[in-house]
Parts: sequence; C-alpha cells; structure tokens
Amino acid sequence: MSNAVVVGAGLAGSLVSVYLARRGFAVRVLERREDPRTPGTREAGRSINLGLSQRGIVALREIGLLDALKPLTVPMRGRVVHSPDGALRFQPYGTDDDQILHSVLRHDLNVALIDEAEKQGVEFLWRHKVVGVDRDKPSVATDAGEFEADLVIGADGAFSAVRTHLGRGRRTTLHQEYLEWGYKELLIPVGDDGEPRTELRALHVWPGDDGLIVAHPNADGSLTATMFLPFEGPHGFAGLDTPARVREFLARRFPDTLTLIPDVVEQFLAHPPANLVTIRTAPWHSSTGGGRGVVLLGDAAHAVYPFFGQGMNAAFEDCSVLDRCLAAHPHDLPKALAAFEDARRPHTDVLAELSRRNFVELRAKLRSPLFLARKKADLVLHRLFPRSWVPLYTLIAHTTTPYGEALARSKRQDRLLATTTALLCLIAATSSRRLGRLVGRLIAPPRGRRQVR
Repeated sequence: MSNAVVVGAGLAGSLVSVYLARRGFAVRVLERREDPRTPGTREAGRSINLGLSQRGIVALREIGLLDALKPLTVPMRGRVVHSPDGALRFQPYGTDDDQILHSVLRHDLNVALIDEAEKQGVEFLWRHKVVGVDRDKPSVATDAGEFEADLVIGADGAFSAVRTHLGRGRRTTLHQEYLEWGYKELLIPVGDDGEPRTELRALHVWPGDDGLIVAHPNADGSLTATMFLPFEGPHGFAGLDTPARVREFLARRFPDTLTLIPDVVEQFLAHPPANLVTIRTAPWHSSTGGGRGVVLLGDAAHAVYPFFGQGMNAAFEDCSVLDRCLAAHPHDLPKALAAFEDARRPHTDVLAELSRRNFVELRAKLRSPLFLARKKADLVLHRLFPRSWVPLYTLIAHTTTPYGEALARSKRQDRLLATTTALLCLIAATSSRRLGRLVGRLIAPPRGRRQVR
C-alpha cells in the first residue's frame, strides 16, 4: 500500500485526504493548528463565508458527502443589491432552478470533511509545524518529527510552507500580490423575534467605489457579512478608528447596516483587518526517480481574490482532477502529478484574472444601467438558446467548464453580440434613411407644380 502525507487540514487538505484514502493510500494529515472540533478553537472575524457552486458540488458528490451537508447549507438564488437610499434589487443568478449557490460556514464544512476523512481511516496529527521538506525522499519534517511518504501534498494555504521548501534550490516562479483593500467579518444576527432580519435565500451585496459588503446567509437565520475597505485613507481601515468615525461612515455609505447589525460599530472596531492575496507559482510538483513525488494544490498553488467565489470551489476541483489523474496513471505517480499540473495550472491562472475583474464588477458595475441591461440580455439569450449562449458567470459558477475555456467562449459571445448589435444598428439606420426618403417623396409637391402657400 502506498502512503501519503498531506500538509494542511483545511478544506482542500481534508478533502484530498478522503480521495486518497478511497484510492487505497494510507494517509496522514499534518496541521500546525489545533483540531477545529476542539471547543473554543473556532476563529472569529478572520474567514470569508463560502458559496458552494457546481465545481465544489461535484467533488462533494464524488466522495458521497453532498447529501449529508445539505442541512448545513442555505441556497442562494441570486444577489440582493442594497442601495444607500435603502432600496433593494434582486438579480437572479440564472434561468434554471439548479443555477444557484449554496452558502455554508467554513468551519462547519471543514469539520464535516475531517469527520469523513477519519471514517476513511485518515490519521490527523495536530500542532505539527512544518520546518522542512525533502523533495528527494520525499519527506516532511515538523517540530515533532519527520514523516516520509510516497506522495506529499502541500495543501497548507496561500502562505504554504511546503511551497517555500519545495522551491529552494530550484528555478521556480512565484507571483504574489496583495490587494490594497482588506476585509473584516461582521455578523448580522437574527431578529429579536428569532426571524432573519432580511431575505435569507440570496447573497447580499452593498456595492460602492469606496467600500463593499458581501453577506452570506447561515442555516440559523443569521448572515455573515464581509466588509471590504481600503487599508489607507480617511474612509479606510486606518482612518475609521473611532466609534464616531465608523458610525458616520456607515450612516453615509451603508445606512441599513446600522439597523441590520445593532452592534456594528463595536464589531467593526473589535476585529483587525485581514489581507487579500493572489498567488501564482510554477512548477506545482516535483518527482523522484523512485516514482515518488510532491505536489501543491488549492491556495498553496493558486490563491485568488474571493470576488468570484471560486477559491474553495477551485481547490475542491483540484482534488477531483488529481484523483482522476491518479486513476489514469495508477502505476506512474510522476506522470499523474505532471498530468494534474498540465490540466489545472493554465486554468487557475485565468481564474486569478477573472477574480480581479469581478472585484471591479461588484464595486462599480452592479448599479450601472448599461451593465444591468447587458446582464439581462445575457439571461434572455441563455433562455432562448440554452446550449448555444451561456453567460460567463453561469459557465464559471454553474458548470465545470475549465476556466480558460469559459473565458474564451465568453469572448466569442461578446464579439458575436457586438457584431450583431452593430449590424442591427446599421439596418435600423439604413431603414430610417429609406423611410425618410419615402416620406419626403409622399409629402413633397409634384415636380413642375408650385406649392400652394
């Protein structure tokens, strides 16, 4: 039996350990933190809630966990956009009943995955900090000992220790970029009557050039809101440092939060801002002559900004694709790891750019009449031609079309729509000129006859 060491017991690490155990590996997971199931270990104010979409759904279905997780999720059928004047506008995600997202708490999902992994015989070792990786054995050294394996997987997040050690002494590429904005997490509690304070089955968005709030619903009727602001400036985290300044800013920019979150000022000042980072790296894997290897997946390989809601979904898809590559090359681990990187890295590079673009969309475009008209046109065309015309968001969130292929298809559709629109405008202009000439002939006096005045 082959054995595997997975570094990181977060979402990606826990899920890939299930896949590996089901494929016959003896799996050990190393994690520097405490077991999240331990009372009092749940982190507050630091994690962004999750929207489970088709890519993540497929992975959870493959390991047989999807149905068990449904009671922990809340379906989101579209966005509710909050305006400063208090108006609410609903924007559906798609035209079909299954084109929805499912909101789930990161902690709840992580615990469910760990529990499932343990059922499959996976061993978790908590409070094991990685201090070195030997890619030639391969092995992982921690402050509690060294662990050798046939396969080492780095699933330890954006600031991956495995990635750092894997790249030492090799020609590697690493692009790491921080957004000039950060985030804080806020809780929209249930009302005094125990009921939700706002529509629960939707993603709530407060767009704006100088601030953005996104809120996911929770199964208990509350919502977890994530407030994004610049780090610097009078209306950034640095400037909003007193109760009066925070309250004045919220009253002007997001006035309904003062009602939805009675203690919003206290929550805002109690939580330190967290960073947003995007990471691209290459290569993702290293193989030994003995048929062993090390590979990165999830945020360790391709952290992205959260604005397309694909970070967790892309990581889950990594696990699914890696499992298929292992199945396709059961006796050649190096070839399986190379196939995995070839299949995934070009598309996650595209996802990084899409996530950056969607940051602008959420902030500035959700209130634009032209943008909303284009979105409606996309949905109408998708309803008329469901197979031929699929909006980019639908391709990303509600299908498993590789990200690069989804973007290429969207660009073709954009060109077609632009060409069609230009042609229709030309036909309309030509018809207008012909109609004008016809009307002119009808009302003009006959030739040779003077017009009666």
